[in-house]
Amino acid sequence: MKGLDLAEKYFKAHGLPLIQEKFGDYANRIAAGLVGPGSECFGYDDKFSRDHDWGPGFCLWLVEEDYHQIGDALEKAYRNLPREFAGFGPRKISAGEEGREGVIEIKAFYRIYSGLDHPPQNLMEWLGLPEQALSVCTNGKVFYDPSGIFTEWRNRLLLFYPEDIRIKKIASRCMTIGQSGQYNFRRSLQREDYFAVRHAEAQFCSDVLSLVFLLNRIYSPYYKWMHQAVEELPILGKAIYTKISEMVMLMDYNAKIGVIENICAMLIDTLKDEGLTNSTSDFLVEHAPRIQKKIKNSDLRNHFVLTA
Repeated sequence: MKGLDLAEKYFKAHGLPLIQEKFGDYANRIAAGLVGPGSECFGYDDKFSRDHDWGPGFCLWLVEEDYHQIGDALEKAYRNLPREFAGFGPRKISAGEEGREGVIEIKAFYRIYSGLDHPPQNLMEWLGLPEQALSVCTNGKVFYDPSGIFTEWRNRLLLFYPEDIRIKKIASRCMTIGQSGQYNFRRSLQREDYFAVRHAEAQFCSDVLSLVFLLNRIYSPYYKWMHQAVEELPILGKAIYTKISEMVMLMDYNAKIGVIENICAMLIDTLKDEGLTNSTSDFLVEHAPRIQKKIKNSDLRNHFVLTA
């Protein structure tokens, strides 16, 4: 059983009755679900995931006023629920990861990942929010939210970056992909600097995956799941998944250069199809300034291309 399915079944069997029977006056203001860090929230948990931070459990989200009123009592009641369920458990909690489930104040939950105690309100606030952090607070599933407060905040983030921020990030990725893959990988190989070669390859792959997520308007997850997750995306997902798989399995560094150029050609074709560039260059770095010019906000457009 997947951890997210286990969490929802556990909530329906024990969490919802707890709310209705012991906290009935607050039942319409409590939200519940499982969202946050960890493979189970992304749906990528497997048999190897069950050795830590996996098992029966869920989150209970409260507005600030209710958190001060019943937070401690609700947390105590939650911790007294059965520790085993459906043949699984007890949940194994790693040191430093105690806040993944249980009672959490809504503003505090989003502040942990975004640094903001409110949904982002302007371009500069959005610019400071990393994709991986946003993926963590918008993954998983909300099981119960009568008031809709937690879900409303979540849905505002799920609308994705404002278009100017998305374009800014796309321009930045084009710059770093071209620098690390098309330029520095080859140069480092010529120098026989194999640390730099491997670093350039890893940076190239990571930024290629990030760019594909940006093209699909989906936040890229933690690096461990990026390659697995990209395969599901409609724009370039399967093709990039296959090419990255091919590249990392090659032992011949010179052969990797051909894969790098093939990937960059695919990206450039897609950027042209999206109307983001009309440059005829096969070097992604030269597309970045063209893309940056598509930004409507002049202050953001004048930012250094690599800032995103």
